[in-house]
Amino acid sequence: MVRANGAVSLRELARVVQTSEVTVRRDVRALEAEGLLDRRHGGAVLPGGFTRESGFPQKSHLATAEKTAIADLAAGLVEEGEAIVVGAGTTTQELARRLARVPGLTVVTNSLLVAQALAHANRVEVVMTGGTLRGSNYALVGSGAEQSLQGLRVSKAFLSGSGLTAERGLSTSNMLSASVDRALVQAAAEVVVLADHTKLGTDTMFQTVPTDVITRLVTDEPPIHDDRAATELQALADQGVQIAVAGASGNPGGEQVPATRRAPLPGPRRGHVALRSGAGLEPSGVERGRVADLRRR
Repeated sequence: MVRANGAVSLRELARVVQTSEVTVRRDVRALEAEGLLDRRHGGAVLPGGFTRESGFPQKSHLATAEKTAIADLAAGLVEEGEAIVVGAGTTTQELARRLARVPGLTVVTNSLLVAQALAHANRVEVVMTGGTLRGSNYALVGSGAEQSLQGLRVSKAFLSGSGLTAERGLSTSNMLSASVDRALVQAAAEVVVLADHTKLGTDTMFQTVPTDVITRLVTDEPPIHDDRAATELQALADQGVQIAVAGASGNPGGEQVPATRRAPLPGPRRGHVALRSGAGLEPSGVERGRVADLRRR
């Protein structure tokens, strides 16, 4: 049995290799000593901290308030009449629900969840890729999906993933999903990554978007003591990624905090594209100190 954290149970390993759990436990210790795997309670996982992709039911209940705040802020990047691509994911699904109110929009997607969120939007045209349905995240993948994107050109791509680091950029745990996401990126003039703070500093198996290709990151404000996320935000900013930080969606006391604070940072090498100003948004500008403040808290 493979658990949510990607570990394989010792019992399952013993069944597969037709030996006792005692023997498997001894072999696992030997493999760990050689750096070939990491032991977990009652199981083992591949080394290096690479995480396994969770299914949609698990993802849909993780960081829901943060995803809502991120989607609210990201929706402000979309102009009336634009053509964009939106990848698969629970955060992009939240974005799609807000895009239903943008008139004249054309959305190309490989996600059934994104398409469903836009299905009844009267003034939004939805174009779906071909491909094979991947049931764990309701996305179309494979050569059919990739071929349908050839020759396509849109203004922006909105993508999520399993992890984001300054060193490797956006990554995911599934090879087929990664391949389609790369095709989506090739179709867009700008790439916007939607990732909550839990994905910052997390690395997974397959790279989808290198850091130097990411135009903008829309994320939420990391908790006060989350040094890893704050450090990763600073490293991404140092590499030229524009960062917009949605305000915290709650605090320990349960009081709701408006999810509209933002922290624009130096633009990428391709040129600066500022967020539109709106209700509750601060004026655009360069604020390097924002992420630095997160590190000092």
